[in-house]
Amino acid sequence: MFLAIDVGNTRLKWAVYDQPRAGARPLVHGAEFLENIDKLSDGPWASLPEPTRMLGCSVAADAIKLRVAEQMEELWDVTPQWVHASSSEAGVSNGYDHPTRLGADRWVAMVGAWHRMLGQGAARPVVVAMVGTAVTVEAIDASGHFLGGFILPGHGIMLRALESGTAGLHVPTGEVREFPTNTSDALTSGGTFAIAGAVERMIHHVRARCGADPACFMTGGAGWKMAPFMAAPFELVETLIFDGLLEIAERRAPA
Repeated sequence: MFLAIDVGNTRLKWAVYDQPRAGARPLVHGAEFLENIDKLSDGPWASLPEPTRMLGCSVAADAIKLRVAEQMEELWDVTPQWVHASSSEAGVSNGYDHPTRLGADRWVAMVGAWHRMLGQGAARPVVVAMVGTAVTVEAIDASGHFLGGFILPGHGIMLRALESGTAGLHVPTGEVREFPTNTSDALTSGGTFAIAGAVERMIHHVRARCGADPACFMTGGAGWKMAPFMAAPFELVETLIFDGLLEIAERRAPA
């Protein structure tokens, strides 16, 4: 059994697969808020099939990874392994100025997206949008080289910044509309179209740089909210980070 873990800014997600290989289907999966990590071994993890390998990625502090390891030690004899960005992995090369400073979640999602594109036909450029607490938009050329990417605030951060920095502006929940006529809709629409604009700008950059339309993938906890408002066609893939972890695990030797 193989345990894949994705630790984000607010939640920990996991999935157990029957083996560490690309295309494996999860036997069981779930998620927990970070403040509840210490309850995993007595709660949702207590009934999981016992894994013999674990591979994860994390954007959280090392203390969070330590808490995850402690929960695993309560249940199983398995060594935690964490992915860190490197100069290359699973056919993707890293064009970041300092490759090891690239976020692990961004790196793993790109690996998952690259191989998903290859499974659909001939190699072509890729744009990967990950929409969560923060938003990242990555570009990969047709040779698998990471060209660079954007980082911008997620929708919630944008709204909280407006509320704290603008006198008398309180942020209720609104609807996304082309022509908002009230403050709630104006705020919700502004944040949504700001993210959409960044993604569409990256598509424009990739098309100009590579001379081809990119395959576009979207993932992240808020991806489903953004997908209906994208002008360019996107494939929404909720498991993109898990897909990347499977690709990496298949090519790495067990610990």
